Amino acid sequence: MNSLVELRVLEGPNLYFPRAAIKLTLDVTTIVEASDETALRFARRIGLRSTRPGAPGSGFRQRFAMRAVERLVRAIAAESGTTRLAVRVRPTSDPDRLVVAFPWRHRGRAQSLGRAVADALDALPTPDLEAAVSAAAETVAAAEPGDGPTTLTPRVPVVAVTGTNGKTTTSRMIAHIARAHGLLTGWSNTDGIYIDGELVEGGDYSGPSGAGRVLAHPQVQLAVTETARGGILLKGIGLRHNDVSVVTNVTADHLGLQGIDTVDQLAEVKSVVPQITRKDGWAVLNADDPRVLAMRSVTKARPWVFSRDPDSPAIREVLGSGGRATTVIDGWVTVLRPGADPEPLVELVDVPMTLAGLSRFNVENSLAATSAALAIGLPAEAVVEGLRSFLPDAEHNPGRMNFFTLPVDGDHLSVVMDLAHNEAGLEALIEIMGGVRRPGARLMLGLGAVGDRTDELIDALGEIGAKGSDVVAIGHKEHYLRGRTMDEIDQLLRAGAARVGVEDIETHRTEVECLAALVAQARPGDVVGLMCHAERDEVYDWIASHGGTPDTPEELAAKVRAASA
Repeated sequence: MNSLVELRVLEGPNLYFPRAAIKLTLDVTTIVEASDETALRFARRIGLRSTRPGAPGSGFRQRFAMRAVERLVRAIAAESGTTRLAVRVRPTSDPDRLVVAFPWRHRGRAQSLGRAVADALDALPTPDLEAAVSAAAETVAAAEPGDGPTTLTPRVPVVAVTGTNGKTTTSRMIAHIARAHGLLTGWSNTDGIYIDGELVEGGDYSGPSGAGRVLAHPQVQLAVTETARGGILLKGIGLRHNDVSVVTNVTADHLGLQGIDTVDQLAEVKSVVPQITRKDGWAVLNADDPRVLAMRSVTKARPWVFSRDPDSPAIREVLGSGGRATTVIDGWVTVLRPGADPEPLVELVDVPMTLAGLSRFNVENSLAATSAALAIGLPAEAVVEGLRSFLPDAEHNPGRMNFFTLPVDGDHLSVVMDLAHNEAGLEALIEIMGGVRRPGARLMLGLGAVGDRTDELIDALGEIGAKGSDVVAIGHKEHYLRGRTMDEIDQLLRAGAARVGVEDIETHRTEVECLAALVAQARPGDVVGLMCHAERDEVYDWIASHGGTPDTPEELAAKVRAASA
């Protein structure tokens, strides 16, 4: 049997340790199904002198397996010359699989230890299991040490942004504010590497390589890094520390991947970012999200919370312990400090990203960006200038709540384009669409999903989209099927829509085709929303070729006023 399911080298801080680690995924069937005699022999060999393994296949045996694997790693490490080694063992959704992690300083020897642990487990059913553990230790002792971790020590201040929704927008806003102050700023996110506002390399750089490439630029004065779940789990964070961390929120997304099956587990992954924030730095946390607020307990940094509610109990508690807060008072973005008068900075109506205060998510993103910019030491004047000049358009925030006006029958309709890749994101998109809909007009939604979401999430997107729209069509994302077929995704979206009585749904192979079909049906005043993930540039080109223009802040404000008339 091959007990080693996966050996992954994490180059920096990760879910298990604040430094580089080896992560093993092990099939422990040999322990779970071993006879009582074999389990006890194994326990004695690795130093578990007093233990009750439980019956084969039982829950007690699975608990024994966790303890035994931890002791096995320590035993092989000790017999190969490593006297002290921290080990973490965690269960997975599969009762026969465990995740084991331990820190490393020398790549070659650490990988050898990981493989040796699996070899010892493979030998468990054999009569010479005692000798197998000794042989595993000898193999590790003979291994070449290898190179050390590539974790970087930043030479410039770093703001690290994580969360489920809003991290890309928030990181872009922080970088924009820094540039408004004249700093040459580099930032990395799911779109690529940007240096002083220029895209120098496209692609998803929300992992450790993105931070490394930004910091490698010799002229960068401030780094802003978007840190996604996948990068933390698959590679570790590429930096030893950050100066300011931001956690926007934690909601259901990407569950069922890399052993993360619940929102609480996802929050634990995100918490790695504030965990490595410097003690004299700031952890900017969403006071309205209990899972995010709880991250105060895992960071050494000072807390700076943000909330749309100035009377939030979390704000009172944080201010009482010497922290800071950013909130909204009388329509103004306002900073609160202990023992001081509130400091109003800018009215929400003058912050274009908030859509005149209509976008709840972008109000929160603006509060988070304000907090982080001030926390890293940027002056209030630069924050105000940056908030006023950062626009919801393709230049400043591509693919996120971009608004357009399209001519139709001597009048116009509105198009809203957003990633909206999970339930919370789609709810926010529909909320925004409703905020610019004239009385009597319709909401028309281009619905879609990427393939690496769970069945339940894709089904929920269908239900949310159908319930919140007057007309819904499906636009597929061929480049993001990720192991599924279009038919699978189509059926799941339709099943969700059918639960709320919507079954008249057209399907289109691309996002552009979906947008074109909805616009063809639209009437003056209608609002067309598109969940756009795969064909952002093509959608921009289609809109422009049909006479569409991006909305200015003034035009958007006028739409909001007309909708509420």
